[in-house]
Amino acid sequence: MSRPPLPPFTRESAIEKVRLAEDGWNGRDPAKVALAYTVDTVWRNRVEFSRGRDQVQAFLTRKWNHELEYRLIKELWAFTGNRIAVRYAYEYHDDSGQWFRAYGNENWEFAEDGLMQYRHSSINEHPISEAERKFHWPLGRRPDDHPGLSELDL
Repeated sequence: MSRPPLPPFTRESAIEKVRLAEDGWNGRDPAKVALAYTVDTVWRNRVEFSRGRDQVQAFLTRKWNHELEYRLIKELWAFTGNRIAVRYAYEYHDDSGQWFRAYGNENWEFAEDGLMQYRHSSINEHPISEAERKFHWPLGRRPDDHPGLSELDL
């Protein structure tokens, strides 16, 4: 299975790869999202380590069962060869109704077939009020005309 765009990345193909990842995560389908990673993928997400698609899918299931009304924006930071660095922010609320905004950075490394082999993520989050939210599109893909992180001064 191939997952274009493929490395080595150009600026345009790296931006496309980042947007495709954002779109997938905003779909919140753990089984579908897990298919973007190699079968033996290695993740670090905060202090949790996952190995392989099954663990990634389990992680994402737990995540989206807790992080309700999840909306994410990713932005290309840097790229070279088969690696991409992104910064991102997402908003969600928990089951008590408390909203949060999380900020993070990810380093990605891809196999020749365009599947992600390694994902290293560092994230910080803080509670926000509903009035402080900036991500207001309907659940699912962020509309093309919705501001990105830079336009939102995030």
